[in-house]
Amino acid sequence: MKFTFQENALLARRGHETIRIEGWGEDGLRVRATVSSHFTGEAHALEEEVTSHAEAAYTEGGAVIRSGKLRCFVHENGWMAFYAGEKLLLKEYYRDFSGANEHSPSMKLAAREYTPMGGDYALTLRFEAAEEKIFGMGQYQQPNFDLKGCVLELAQRNSQVSVPFYLSSRGYGFLWNMEGVGEAVFGNNFTRFTAKSADEFDYYITAGDTPKQILEHYTAAVGRAPAFPNDLLGLWQSKLRYRTEEEVLSVAREYHRRGIPLDVIVIDFFHWVRQGDWSFDPVYFPHPEEMARKLHALGTKCMVSVWPTVDRKSVNFAPMSENGMLVRTERGSMQCFDFQGDTVIYDATNPDAREYLFARLKENYLEKGVDLFWLDEAEPEYSAYDFDHFRYFRGPVLKVGNSYPKYHAKGIFERMQKPTVSLTRSAWVGSQKYAALVWSGDILSNFQSLRDQLAAGLNIGIAGIPWWTTDTGGFFGDVTAPNFSELLIRWFELSTFSPVLRLHGDRGPHDIPNLAEGEWGGGFSPTGRPNELWSYGEEVYAILKKYVEIRLSLKGYLEEVFREASACGYPVMRPLFFEFPEDERAWEIGDEYMLGGRCLVAPVLYEGMREREVYLPQGSWKEFFTGKVYGGGVVKIQAPLDIIPVFWREG
Repeated sequence: MKFTFQENALLARRGHETIRIEGWGEDGLRVRATVSSHFTGEAHALEEEVTSHAEAAYTEGGAVIRSGKLRCFVHENGWMAFYAGEKLLLKEYYRDFSGANEHSPSMKLAAREYTPMGGDYALTLRFEAAEEKIFGMGQYQQPNFDLKGCVLELAQRNSQVSVPFYLSSRGYGFLWNMEGVGEAVFGNNFTRFTAKSADEFDYYITAGDTPKQILEHYTAAVGRAPAFPNDLLGLWQSKLRYRTEEEVLSVAREYHRRGIPLDVIVIDFFHWVRQGDWSFDPVYFPHPEEMARKLHALGTKCMVSVWPTVDRKSVNFAPMSENGMLVRTERGSMQCFDFQGDTVIYDATNPDAREYLFARLKENYLEKGVDLFWLDEAEPEYSAYDFDHFRYFRGPVLKVGNSYPKYHAKGIFERMQKPTVSLTRSAWVGSQKYAALVWSGDILSNFQSLRDQLAAGLNIGIAGIPWWTTDTGGFFGDVTAPNFSELLIRWFELSTFSPVLRLHGDRGPHDIPNLAEGEWGGGFSPTGRPNELWSYGEEVYAILKKYVEIRLSLKGYLEEVFREASACGYPVMRPLFFEFPEDERAWEIGDEYMLGGRCLVAPVLYEGMREREVYLPQGSWKEFFTGKVYGGGVVKIQAPLDIIPVFWREG
């Protein structure tokens, strides 16, 4: 292998492959490898300017490059290993005759594999397995908190969010800096990342003494969330669907009458005539300016749902199609999604399309008093996730598709004239810097789903997305189910101690007649049952109202936690190990979490449970509801239906 030393970088060439390793921020290295004549120059997620100083030199058997405490050794036969001091963090998996091989060389298996796919390659990268715990990678609908042993699809789907950064208990963070569809395998025999279509390998690794330090390094390189508006820290009210101005206003007025502050009310889909109109249906929302003015007088902001789907009969279809602003299909008909219409999806990766969309949103919503946007379907959702069938402005979905939701949020954030939040159903690395509040998608209303959301929320925070929420109570739920009220209460308790308290869901059974007959317009689409605090009886209402009051009492503390997320890149919801990395037990626990640095939350996640064991790291902890003080260790806490175990860290 031929080595070349450059300022802040090491180049290694062997055969047709060129490897470039360069310093990338504090204690960080970026690695790229290609068999093409040159690197693409794409930043992908590593868009932020970072100060770097790395030094490279020859060493026995190869070369080494150091960036702070992180060191990469490149063997003269091409494989790499990463160290923090003398501690091995990560080593490429190879089974060939390249020297210093402790395993069978006869397999002839390289660490980096290029499989030709027309003009691009399918790429495979392998690392040796190690004893470690793995956290991050975005949001997956599974109960696994520790991802070691998991196989994860790197693709965006409704309720699945691929943000391919992980933090290891061995003291490093790893970003797969690739935008396309692939897979991550955290096996007990090897770790493997694959990309179905790519030009080159691109990844970033950083070392740190603590998880906080690792997240600081990583988010400095990919971006951090802006300031969260303090007037959005209370209750958000939503349901499927408020169909008219009067329905919206009547709900806001009832909250006001009951003395319950309502920060946001959400107007869901088919408040329009056709998908892609991005405007109010004048039959059911004839006076949106007056509606917004009345909501503001009640202290409530208005959020509207924005779908990326454009119906062929929409007023915007022809100009967008003619100007190449819609997603292309590679074969067959030009259709992406067939829910309540024949639709194609707007191409958020196209800067002209982003400009066009925002012009419509500004004219039809912002100038009429709407405050916020809900970027639903933001994966985007297809009728079938045939990723090889679609192509964006930036390239095939197989190659660049996972970054779509980031560009979608960017298009809104960069054009807003005031601090904002976009509620979005998907994200990619760096979405946080465009004010993306991710919610966990259309999920089931059951206790298993509730447990899945806790694992999802903790892992997406470690992946760099600090603003996260769920449909409290789940999305698909039947209010007549015998355990629904209990589920809603337990979920609401957890949501109170999460980044955003938001009530939403499609409440069945669906026995409410449509407003009108026909095939289009806001009147023909169905609605779910009521979903306000008072919709489930007096006993449930009393508990939910109590937790809204608790939420309001936390606003000062939450403001502090959100400021820390913006300044340092820390999650709002944090695994115990994030605050207590020296505590081995803290790395094992996935059914408790920290809200910021001082508040420990132990949600009740099982039907019928009225007490639970809580692990408290070493220190002094005051129970939120009783004031009783505990030391570290396992304690058994009573948890009647109206109580979620919460503790404040003293000192």
